Amino acid sequence: MAGSSANDAFVAFERVQKSYDGETLVVKDLNLTMPKGEFLTMLGPSGSGKTTCLMMLAGFETATHGEILLDGKPINNIPPHKRGIGMVFQNYALFPHMTVAENLSFPLEVRKIGKSEREEKVRRALDMVQMGKFDGRRPAQLSGGQQQRIALARALVFEPELVLMDEPLGALDKQLRETLQFEITRLAHNLGITTVYVTHDQTEALTMSDRVAVFDDGRIQQLAPPDVLYEQPQNSFVAQFIGENNTMDGVVQEIKGDTCIVKLDGGEVIDAKPVNVSKPGERTRVSIRPERVEFNKDRLKPGAHTLKAEVMEFIYMGDIFRTRLRVAGNDEFIVKTRNAPDQVRLRPGQQIDIGWLPQDCRALDA
Repeated sequence: MAGSSANDAFVAFERVQKSYDGETLVVKDLNLTMPKGEFLTMLGPSGSGKTTCLMMLAGFETATHGEILLDGKPINNIPPHKRGIGMVFQNYALFPHMTVAENLSFPLEVRKIGKSEREEKVRRALDMVQMGKFDGRRPAQLSGGQQQRIALARALVFEPELVLMDEPLGALDKQLRETLQFEITRLAHNLGITTVYVTHDQTEALTMSDRVAVFDDGRIQQLAPPDVLYEQPQNSFVAQFIGENNTMDGVVQEIKGDTCIVKLDGGEVIDAKPVNVSKPGERTRVSIRPERVEFNKDRLKPGAHTLKAEVMEFIYMGDIFRTRLRVAGNDEFIVKTRNAPDQVRLRPGQQIDIGWLPQDCRALDA
């Protein structure tokens, strides 16, 4: 698995497995290393194993097999409160009978830190999340966004080297979620904190992370920086799960170097980049991102591949136009184009040619 070597890893999962019933593996043979200061997101659908991995790292779940290391030391048998890890949950988990300052002071009292040092650390943590004026309020007197800021401050107050976040922004509205995404990322990088973040929201993962681990069926399907994950998905699951994606099914006819020829099920023949195919005769699903497709002939690059298409729907979305086409028997083929003065506006029923570069079209597993 990609990442830092096990020697310089701050967090390491070594052949970790987890089963709740002794039969079904929820996490299968996980190998993952993280350097200090990295912001890593575990992304995947419900039941893919991402939260279980987080809970094993926190100490709330025990690995059935394998070893989890923190700064080179095995932590499988260390209880959660002795791991020195900050946690932020979706439901905030603040004590309702305590003021904001008391909520933040609690983890410091548990660590036997003196009163004056506690007060200093609480003030610093509240200032970090711009909540310094709210120290005397109780959680019920705060909005959802304010409560989440306090939960974040409480996770940071004892200056942990590792912070774990489980869907922390899931309950907030879109605008506030986006604001806090940038705040959390900025704080983590400014403080040099190693962060493991769990979400099923792909936009959140792409905008916040240094690297993203895409989980499905208890395994990491791909581990890479956000741009690599989006531009170069290694299999059909990742291509479909990250961002919007057009797919067409067919059979590999020939593989020549970094190009393969695919005959689509509708009979059309196209060129693609062979990513997850190895021989002629193999079934494949080709993947092409909506913004990589062009229907303005003047903008087609040399070597572009063209196909016939019929316009089904043309939607104005402000900064972009979203066009739904029928291509090679697929009625849900989407093209996104920038709203520019020279951009062609289409109407339903229109017959057009569309094109893309073969290297933007990836032949993946069927």
